Amino acid sequence: MPYVVTRSCCADASCVLACPVNCIHPAPGEPGFGTADMLYVDPRTCVDCGACTTACPVDALKPHTALSEAELPFLELNASYYKENPHADRAPMYVVPRQRTLPPGELSVAVVGAGPAGLFAADELLRHPGVRVTVFDRLPTPYGLARAGVAPDHQDTKQVTELFRAIESQPGFSYRLGVRVGTDLTHQDLLRAHHAVIYATGAATDKRLGIDGEELPGSVSATDFVAWYNGHPDRARDDHPLDTERAVVVGNGNVALDVARILTADPDALACTDISDRALAALRAGKVREVVLLGRRGPAQAAFTVPELLALSALKDVDVRVEGWPDDLAPDATEKTRLLAELAARTPVEGRRRIVLRFLASPVRLTGDDTVRALEIAATELRTDEDGTVRAVPTDATQILETGLVLRSIGYRARPVPGLPFDEDTATVPHEGGRVEPGVYVAGWIKRGPTGFIGTNKTCAHETVESLLDDFAAGRLTQPEPGAGPGTDALDLAAWRAIDRAERAAGEAQGRPRVKLTDTESLRRAAARPAPALRG
Repeated sequence: MPYVVTRSCCADASCVLACPVNCIHPAPGEPGFGTADMLYVDPRTCVDCGACTTACPVDALKPHTALSEAELPFLELNASYYKENPHADRAPMYVVPRQRTLPPGELSVAVVGAGPAGLFAADELLRHPGVRVTVFDRLPTPYGLARAGVAPDHQDTKQVTELFRAIESQPGFSYRLGVRVGTDLTHQDLLRAHHAVIYATGAATDKRLGIDGEELPGSVSATDFVAWYNGHPDRARDDHPLDTERAVVVGNGNVALDVARILTADPDALACTDISDRALAALRAGKVREVVLLGRRGPAQAAFTVPELLALSALKDVDVRVEGWPDDLAPDATEKTRLLAELAARTPVEGRRRIVLRFLASPVRLTGDDTVRALEIAATELRTDEDGTVRAVPTDATQILETGLVLRSIGYRARPVPGLPFDEDTATVPHEGGRVEPGVYVAGWIKRGPTGFIGTNKTCAHETVESLLDDFAAGRLTQPEPGAGPGTDALDLAAWRAIDRAERAAGEAQGRPRVKLTDTESLRRAAARPAPALRG
């Protein structure tokens, strides 16, 4: 196979458009797009032209001769996808949507949220002449989870920010950062100043366990823990009890794997990344030797993706153990269970830190006086409902795990957006094709829930923008009021570029991608620094 898609795939389908022989799938509009773990190159039709590599924003596509030892399993993973998913119903080629002809006159759109969903929406809009987009965010920095959610040891995935730099450099694009919509500005303020508003505010809160002791110190949201080690201004000054030999993560999705890797990583290796300095110092002084990931259901139902499991299995200085394997589960039932079976068969190495993937175990209660001291867990049994849903049912068999740190990682929830309807059950804003009403739209997790990958936001944003442009063409949007506009102390693109320069320069001095500024005051000071004068 000449080219291979590897772990850092963001699934935004840029490579699909670049490929001249339609050998990368699932493509937009095909079964599996947006839900498959990643995209895959078909070895039977790839012609080794390399066009996909130039289109990929995260350097995920590589010649098979350039794969590292840790990436070699992706060779078979790409090929096996087509054995199981022949895509007999796929179209001969994914058709690139043609640029629409819009009514004469300027179209002004506010986008609330500067993460991937918001920036992809801006990109879709700016493909059309006469469109101006202003992107708002409450933080002084853009990029959302691409900056504050991707683990620092996954620097390849963070390369997607170079695509965002290209988007924000387009004519008609502007930032207003450090602005709280709902406080500094209202929904009505935005509507008065623009033809339309797109909300791409994400899902910022976590789901609760709902067990006794959850409020004890040492019981932490994985969302907050990730924000801490990534230097998010909201959480950068937090402290976490890392003086415990065992940490427990409730959940087994990709975020849970991220947390486990960071807790067991060599701090010297992390020192070469953009991890928060405060978090790095705490990890150096920490005593964590084992991280247990609890999954209520079995290995076949694990939420993590195969690429992330491959990355975990490639760790050189950390043991990965598997516990709770159902007796009736065939180890080669899926690619995921095959990999887990291989991990289960490994011989532990004495003295190494370890990550334990423990299945069929459910949290019961946290115990301790002034802080978490232990977690009681119950063994579970799997039962299949009439509709095929596999449920985990707790049994009477319980066990006590001594620990001083328990991180819940069982999903995200969006917060209601002031001025918009909100469905409490799905934690999303009700919409039709992204349209809440003419002039008001949603994109990303606030639209569809916390599903998909970074690139999934691209097709999500395309659908929303199509709805917006339909309304503009039909005359359903209200004209902005003359002179209306926000008058807040916001940071613009030049201010963000000044912050970016300051962080990169500090990183270059230490051999790191960047050293993040983690408090609002420091960020605003860096934003005020003028750009260096051009020589000559």
